[in-house]
Amino acid sequence: MKSLSLLLPPMLLAACSPAPDAGLMTGYAEADLVYVAAGSAGTLQQLDVKRGDRVRQGQALFALDTDAESLTASGAAARAQRAAAQEANLRKGRRPQEIGAIDAQIAQARAALATSTAALDRQRRLVDQGFVSALRLDELQAAHDRDTARLRELQAQRALAQDAARSDEVAAAAAESRGALADAELARWREGQRARRAPADAQVFDVLYRRGEWVAAGAPVVALLPPRALKVRFFVPQAVLPRVAVGSPVALACDGCAAGLTARVRWVSPQAEYTPPVIYSNESRSKLVFMVEAEPDDAARAVLKPGQPLDVRLPAAGTGA
Repeated sequence: MKSLSLLLPPMLLAACSPAPDAGLMTGYAEADLVYVAAGSAGTLQQLDVKRGDRVRQGQALFALDTDAESLTASGAAARAQRAAAQEANLRKGRRPQEIGAIDAQIAQARAALATSTAALDRQRRLVDQGFVSALRLDELQAAHDRDTARLRELQAQRALAQDAARSDEVAAAAAESRGALADAELARWREGQRARRAPADAQVFDVLYRRGEWVAAGAPVVALLPPRALKVRFFVPQAVLPRVAVGSPVALACDGCAAGLTARVRWVSPQAEYTPPVIYSNESRSKLVFMVEAEPDDAARAVLKPGQPLDVRLPAAGTGA
């Protein structure tokens, strides 16, 4: 009897204790931050925002030094101009002065041919009359043929001087020009990537570097919090999982928050896991749970902060709200 009297008070207290609320979960607010980084390393030269600022899409955030990129862009632009000039030059004939020089050479060749033709005709008459031997005639015939060939050569050179280069050469020069232009565009793009702008309207959540610091390639400099990046994350025991479905509403409560905050489930993990140690709950410790993410309503999104602990209440069993 004495032992029974000692056990009665704890038993009575346990019987009077309220049963745990299976629909009440512990969770926290979390944000999908946008980390803005430069693609290459450099010294942070300009910082246009500070933590807590509101930025609009396209607003300048920061810029790294661009000395090397500017020199590369200038060199690429010069090579592009050179390639374009070579292409244009191949598409044109020679200059008028060069064609004039060829015309003068043609005139000289015609005069030489006229002289050799006249000498050949006289020699033929003399040979026919028997005054000279035929040996001299062969020499004059060779000179006449030489002058004729020279005239034809110069006439061909003049026709070629008026035409553009061969089509294959022009095509090769055009391809080289396009490649040089692409290199110049790439150099300007790389120079532009040194200065980054806000990809969307957001709040500056954090600034990770200061002016004058060296920033590694791909290292984020500014972390942004877009308006709809906030989410609620909580963990549901497998016994309560049938009450959670994508699209179902949940009630939110936090210290100092107004009543009536809600969120809507947008994702339920398909894989079970152990309750994270950050969730301090004797009832759910070391039990398998499923992670759930919910999108808060506008009122909740306006007051919740990333990392803030929350009480999440599921709809009553058998109801949709």
